[in-house]
Amino acid sequence: MRKINTAELEEYSWTSPKGDFRGAGKDLSQALGWDPAAAGVRARHPFAVEILRVAPGQKPYPYHSHSAQWEFYHVVSGHGLARDDEGEHPIEPGDAFVFGPGEAHQLINNGGEDLVIFVVADNPLGESSYYPDSKKWIVRSPERRLLRSEPLDYYDGEE
Repeated sequence: MRKINTAELEEYSWTSPKGDFRGAGKDLSQALGWDPAAAGVRARHPFAVEILRVAPGQKPYPYHSHSAQWEFYHVVSGHGLARDDEGEHPIEPGDAFVFGPGEAHQLINNGGEDLVIFVVADNPLGESSYYPDSKKWIVRSPERRLLRSEPLDYYDGEE
């Protein structure tokens, strides 16, 4: 059995070049031995698990959809909004929701404390994503590339 304690995991963080997108997380799956680049069943878990933390006033990622990936969210603490094609929906502790392939989504912390969310994603091989606000695609097979008609930075057109 592989076992970790989330309180002992180091948190990683990210910030987009202009600061419009910020977040932090603890990658439970990688701590348990998941290799996201592996193709083998034993090295690549059937899902990825993260504890996502979003500071007040922040969005961790641009509005996007996945071609094949499912993502499950469970709000642990804090308040915020989940954006989808119907608008922005309030989220609070205890709320659980899922986004499937082709369902654009974004998280926003509009509260006064950190928004902490437990995230589970199936991370299929060959996954790609679409960013409706900037009309670009990210292609991850065989390598990660952002496309419109030429290579782009991840945050190009988002900030």
